[in-house]
Amino acid sequence: MNTTAATQLPAFDLEGHRGARGLMPENTIPAMLKALELGVTTLEMDVHISKDGQVLLSHDPYFNRQHELLPDGQEISKSEAKTHILYQLTYDKIKRYDVGSKFYKNFPEQQLQKAYKPLLSEVIDTVQAYIAEHQLPQVYYNIETKSKPSGDGKYHPVPAEFVEKLMAVILQKKVAPYVVIQSFDVRTLQVLKQEYPAIKTSLLVENLQSMDQNLEKLGFVPDIYSPYYKLVTPAMVKNAHQKRMKIIPWTINKLEEMKELKNMGVDGLISDYPNLFKQL
Repeated sequence: MNTTAATQLPAFDLEGHRGARGLMPENTIPAMLKALELGVTTLEMDVHISKDGQVLLSHDPYFNRQHELLPDGQEISKSEAKTHILYQLTYDKIKRYDVGSKFYKNFPEQQLQKAYKPLLSEVIDTVQAYIAEHQLPQVYYNIETKSKPSGDGKYHPVPAEFVEKLMAVILQKKVAPYVVIQSFDVRTLQVLKQEYPAIKTSLLVENLQSMDQNLEKLGFVPDIYSPYYKLVTPAMVKNAHQKRMKIIPWTINKLEEMKELKNMGVDGLISDYPNLFKQL
């Protein structure tokens, strides 16, 4: 199977975080379509694996009571806050929960609507069809593997299996050249480097260690270094560029801060509000 990924990343990458989380329910098809409508160059999303091995979009490993509802429309109680675990539910059950109707105080501008956690395969099909129909340039998919050592076997499969299931969808849908896999978990990136070296990788960072320390832990230089935006300094940008990495910080939701980072020389921005990008 040819997994060549010789395509160039966008000159300046405008990424809609979880689609367009500030405007639509996160990691849903409406959020992805909204981001496309707003002209992003990359759709950022998170993936988990269901009990029956399906790859689906979700940030949390369980249904989040702050903004998600039970299949019957009822609230998830505090006592059950972290008990509706995706890796312990089959996808047909997962799809019945409503992840778009509940008001989410952190994102008061969200357009509420009934929505579900979609399969990655459905997201790709829908996005590719939208691009073709509206004659848009091909977008990238920045897909985060949501895993960590303490979650192995409880919230997700071990890294090798997680990557295998994710890559099976990407290869089947023939979008490998337009995919970046990002993670805080160096283990999934290491599996990718070993098994699928042509796939672009991005190291997510929120710790205070130096870039060199973080890269040493990873064991190779990824295509992208993606730090929490408040960690970015001109020296960090310079260091990344010297190592031939792009630097794309997350998650910037204020126009002034976007402008500051752009002036610092970053290679892109990840935001919950992709509607702000046109004002850059």
